[in-house]
Amino acid sequence: MDLGNGLGHLTYSTLVHPADDWEQLWNSLNTYLPKVKARFAGNKSFGVCIRLAAKTAATLAGSAAERAKLKKFLEANDMYVYTANAFVYGHFKGDKVKEEVYEPDWRSEERTQYTINVADVLADICRPGIAPSIQTAPLGYKPRVTGNDVIATYTVNVLRVVAHLMALEQKTGRTVQLALEPEPFCFLETTDEAIAFFRDHLYSGAAVEKLAKLAHVPIAEANEALRRHLGIVYDICHQAVEFEDVGASLQKLVDAGVPVFKLQEAAALHIPDVTQGAVDTLKKYAKTIYLTQTLEKRNGKLTKFLNVEDAIAAFEKDPKGPREWRTHIHVPVFLDDLGQFRTTRFAIADALKFHKDKPLSRHLEVETYTWDMLPESAKSNDIVDYICRELEWVKAQLV
Repeated sequence: MDLGNGLGHLTYSTLVHPADDWEQLWNSLNTYLPKVKARFAGNKSFGVCIRLAAKTAATLAGSAAERAKLKKFLEANDMYVYTANAFVYGHFKGDKVKEEVYEPDWRSEERTQYTINVADVLADICRPGIAPSIQTAPLGYKPRVTGNDVIATYTVNVLRVVAHLMALEQKTGRTVQLALEPEPFCFLETTDEAIAFFRDHLYSGAAVEKLAKLAHVPIAEANEALRRHLGIVYDICHQAVEFEDVGASLQKLVDAGVPVFKLQEAAALHIPDVTQGAVDTLKKYAKTIYLTQTLEKRNGKLTKFLNVEDAIAAFEKDPKGPREWRTHIHVPVFLDDLGQFRTTRFAIADALKFHKDKPLSRHLEVETYTWDMLPESAKSNDIVDYICRELEWVKAQLV
């Protein structure tokens, strides 16, 4: 829903529901969205983040009839799509994904065409006046970036999609925005790395010239279009895991002129004082289908672990001395205390305070998808209740 006062639209990520193909997505939309809308938005229009997997995007891009069915559903329920999750290409819920969640990465034709399909779908299903955003992967998994040729291919494929977005805007009048999402252990990981990639590659003279040729426009138009169509998703959880000062990193993006097309409210596990008891409890989170990137702060030094079980093994080998962990597991944003653990909800509060003072983005979204991993004390049987409690907490910080 639109929060008013320039604060943007607020919704939740439908990544939490089964949506690996069009049939699953259609069932999830009909099952959950009307209930969330009724409880959170009431008689106001409700904005939607739609998870478009590659199969779904291909189906909808190729079928005007299926898009018409989706538009009819949205209109009948007074809903509107303003953002799409196109990060995960294929299966997500229930299957082991780990680092394969970034594949195919942005060097591939599959990722490029998938994103183009998503853009075509959004240009058709969104209401007039909405400039929808596409949330996409942070280009690739960092250990697989083997040289400058990989980075060059990332850049060219992103520019190809931007050229398509420019053509789509000319054809439909719809401005679709592509938003890269930094994440731990990826090529785009820290705020500084994201800014450097935009500055040195996407905003370079060579990139502008390349886009001008791809889009058949003058260089001045290409330069302006880059800022209009290309930005980032700022996932607060990810940057909190990196031990970033969220307010400072958001200001860096503003100063660098890198647009934040989506501000994503998500919280990570936070263990301010790692003890054997905390580690014993944390072990149940280790066996998960998702990556659990963990950063450790010890004696002022940061150490990175791809999964929490790696951090646990390092602790058990050398348990002496205080240390702090932050683990990439999305936990409810309305909680800051999980018994032996805390959460990084403080970082969300900082980001929303910044946004309230200096609105960054028209697109706000809560992204929690790991309810099944929570301790029993934090669970209920109603996913709609979870979602609405999160949305209400975020809204209360801003309105």
